[in-house]
Amino acid sequence: MIMNDPQTLIAMRETLQSAQRILITSHIRPDGDAIGSMLGFGLALRQAGKDVVMALSDSVPPNMLHLPGSRDIVRAPQGKFDTFIVVDAADIKRIGAAFNSHQPDIQVDHHITNPGYARLNWVDPEAVATAAILAEILPQLGLEISLPVAEALLTAIITDTIGFRTSNMNPKALRIAADLMEKGANLPELYYRGLVQRSFEEARYWGVGLSTLQKKGRIIWSTLTQADRRTVGYNGNDDADLANLLSSISECDIAILFNEQKHDHVKVSWRAQPGWDVSKLAAQFGGGGHPAAAGAEINSSLEEVQAKVLAATEDFMSGNSNS
Repeated sequence: MIMNDPQTLIAMRETLQSAQRILITSHIRPDGDAIGSMLGFGLALRQAGKDVVMALSDSVPPNMLHLPGSRDIVRAPQGKFDTFIVVDAADIKRIGAAFNSHQPDIQVDHHITNPGYARLNWVDPEAVATAAILAEILPQLGLEISLPVAEALLTAIITDTIGFRTSNMNPKALRIAADLMEKGANLPELYYRGLVQRSFEEARYWGVGLSTLQKKGRIIWSTLTQADRRTVGYNGNDDADLANLLSSISECDIAILFNEQKHDHVKVSWRAQPGWDVSKLAAQFGGGGHPAAAGAEINSSLEEVQAKVLAATEDFMSGNSNS
């Protein structure tokens, strides 16, 4: 659902002008768009003289720590805030229990499944990334896109489009990226750091995940367990972008990654070729996302989740729901 009424933008600007202490957050297991959007918005507000705290339920991925302000992000914000902002989170439940007890004042997002849970909602599913929306509206909110802001936003766009190659790419997104480059953001360096560079532990983690790869018809899937993370010494609870690697395999239409979490929870990530809308699949399990990339966190054992998700995915494909 598109939610970008001009009156909303005016109300957002007035809210930010009167704000004194602002809290900004994004979704659990943050990706590049979550981190880059939060940093871009947060740094721009700081430049405008606002007291801004950027907080996340989970830690910042290593490939984002080079961005200015990334080491200022905290896990447990202290004190009171008069304004609460959420970016790149399709569902308020996705921001973590520490943050979802109050309605956000402002949210900016690009997920088609977003219901509009804030007091002021700016949601545009046609945007390739939440950061692409921010690159357009920050000046209209009276905020400057300085070099650090441009670096954060461009990193977010690069990573969320997997290097400008997702099916929702469009000329407008490339023009936004060019504008951010003109602000001084170094696209080749940010591309390398955000998408190409890998730690030794991440490479080993990929190896474990690829060793479990299975295929049935035009579906492929892989599994990562908590034991796998301990074995290779990987400290994150995400998939180190393995899901995107699976999506590059030519013999599949839909790729699934099962990532075991603590307390009988499994993070399921779907990736699809053009023509398939896996956000419909994710919605069946209480998740959401985009047609080409979606996810859900399911409370059950790894074996039960795999059985249910694979059966649902087969039914989805055989039912010709690719529209």
